[in-house]
Amino acid sequence: MITLASDFGSPYPAAMKGVVLRRSDARLVDVSHDLPRGGIRESAFWLREVWPTFPPATHLAVVDPGVGTDRDVLVGTAAGHAFVGPDNGLLCPAARRVAGDDGAIDWFHADPGDPASTTFHGRDVFAPLAAAVHDAVEAGDPDTLDALDRLTPADPSVDLRLPEARVDGDRATGEVLAVDDFGNVVTNVPGTVLDGRGTVRVDGDRVPVGETFAAVRPGEALVTVGSHGYVECDVNDGRGDERFGLDVGDAVCLGLDIE
Repeated sequence: MITLASDFGSPYPAAMKGVVLRRSDARLVDVSHDLPRGGIRESAFWLREVWPTFPPATHLAVVDPGVGTDRDVLVGTAAGHAFVGPDNGLLCPAARRVAGDDGAIDWFHADPGDPASTTFHGRDVFAPLAAAVHDAVEAGDPDTLDALDRLTPADPSVDLRLPEARVDGDRATGEVLAVDDFGNVVTNVPGTVLDGRGTVRVDGDRVPVGETFAAVRPGEALVTVGSHGYVECDVNDGRGDERFGLDVGDAVCLGLDIE
């Protein structure tokens, strides 16, 4: 299969699918085309959480504020998966998660050819490349792309690494990695800091800790551990970003003292 993800909304992804289907019989699976517009780091976080759930596949992702510039085109392979997208850091966290702690990733820069448009490389560069990569992987060793002479071994120009929180005694300092469509605020603070705690302070505001949203009444705030294993600042049947005044990239401090 080929998975597709972008910040394009609609109808641009349909053009990418049309290009792929003219070149490959791969099964196409949409991850999302509502990734944050131009939000490379936040999108990289979501791809890191989603791609490892798939069986081996070719993953095409386009969040590309530098479209039409001299930024490189990147292809990677790891653990039977292939990754195609702009060389702006978008692919790196997910590829590392798929590869695992001891897994190797083979990276390549690709010749973009002569695209018909400087503003729609999703259609003109990445879609045909993803089709070619998929078919090359299907035809041979899933961890090599030697069959494609348009690829040159090269490390990513931008090796994006998501920031890590700092935990010192009764204080955890991190930042917001993402806000989902429900308004749940996903921090980079590991969920283990909540073990055995009934409340924490979020930027000085004491908030209950709950295993589920229903641990508090509708409209009330809580701190919990999301499915990704990080601390979330949420509201039961409401928006945590509005309640806590937090957005992507904001610093957040958790006071872990116990009353």
